[in-house]
Amino acid sequence: MARGLELDLVEVAPNANPPVCRIMDYGKFKYEEGQKAKEARKKSTNVSVKEVKYRPKIGKGDFDTKTRNVIRFIDEGHKVKITLQFRGREMAHPELGSKILDDVLEAVGPAAKVDTQARLEGRSMSMVLSPDKQAQEAIKKAAVEAEKEAAQAAAEAEAAEGASDAEDEDVEDGG
Repeated sequence: MARGLELDLVEVAPNANPPVCRIMDYGKFKYEEGQKAKEARKKSTNVSVKEVKYRPKIGKGDFDTKTRNVIRFIDEGHKVKITLQFRGREMAHPELGSKILDDVLEAVGPAAKVDTQARLEGRSMSMVLSPDKQAQEAIKKAAVEAEKEAAQAAAEAEAAEGASDAEDEDVEDGG
């Protein structure tokens, strides 16, 4: 029957009693399965962990640059491991390291949540941040609202300016 339709007889459930077979185009079936698997891979997000290293005596410019990178990584949806490297006598002041990590947390704001609290491991202190999707959506929504309000205020200012220009012209003509 399968040969007459130029299709294949495929055993679907060999362990069933009796075994279950189906008449289908096996090449087409394999192709469609591959397409489904490809779609599933495309939809799944590959979250990687990015690492940013700080030092206790970091300068303001370097701190700002590294923190901008942390924010960018979080916006892209990556987890970020923040590592603070201590050298020599810096180990005597771990509070300086925790202050820097607190400053990074403050700069990142609500866009990230702390996965692993800061802890000292040997000569390094590390903390892991992950993106907070709900907070990021709220921030984007607030930015869109602020943009709309700014555009509306600019339109109102322009309309008021146009009205005052017309009044100025009337005064000039009258005088």
